[in-house]
Amino acid sequence: MYEFVGLMPMRHYSSRVKGKNYKEFGNGRPLFYHMAEKLLNCTGIDKVVINTDSLLIKDLCKKDFPQILVIDRPESLTSEHCPMNDILLHDVNAVPSRFYVQTHSTNPLLSLDSLNNALKIFKKNFPIYDSLFSVTKKQTRYWDSMSRPINHNEKILMRTQDLPPIYEENSCIYIFERDLLIQNRNRIGSRPFLFELEALEAIDIDEEIDFYLAERIFEIETKKL
Repeated sequence: MYEFVGLMPMRHYSSRVKGKNYKEFGNGRPLFYHMAEKLLNCTGIDKVVINTDSLLIKDLCKKDFPQILVIDRPESLTSEHCPMNDILLHDVNAVPSRFYVQTHSTNPLLSLDSLNNALKIFKKNFPIYDSLFSVTKKQTRYWDSMSRPINHNEKILMRTQDLPPIYEENSCIYIFERDLLIQNRNRIGSRPFLFELEALEAIDIDEEIDFYLAERIFEIETKKL
């Protein structure tokens, strides 16, 4: 059994950005290459696993990432409406490990430093914190669909920077214990550590505009190097 396994599940089909997992991003390479390399270089991850139904992704991994273990995704888990926790349960049963570090190919701006730091913090604080997930801090006025204020008093217009922060789950990093996922069917435990990321680093590609913005930021940051 491994100590830490990195997981990056990917479907072949995507509805809003066609073929986004293997679409060329930034420097002409498929999008998922960027996070695959970071997982492989993350200190403490013993094995990287990709769960996919895509023959193209399987062929690309065989060619350029032979050290990655690619496992087949059953047809029952290929729907875009399939809960991620069900996919992760399949993965942890296929590749036993004590802990897992899960991310997505759609977070190409996530840095290796942040990935390493999240793993370091989790190791230091477990089991006080039973899991970790990355968040983005928000300090702005939120309203619900019934026009009711969520995090502020509309009669007292505090400066937004003085509002108590709200943390958005940004889907970049999850770290969890195998037993926790199996017992609770959830990668987030009852005592999670909120690992804060800067907003630009936490961009998740969900729509075409996200792909465009992430690619422009990638190009700017690459030119600085």
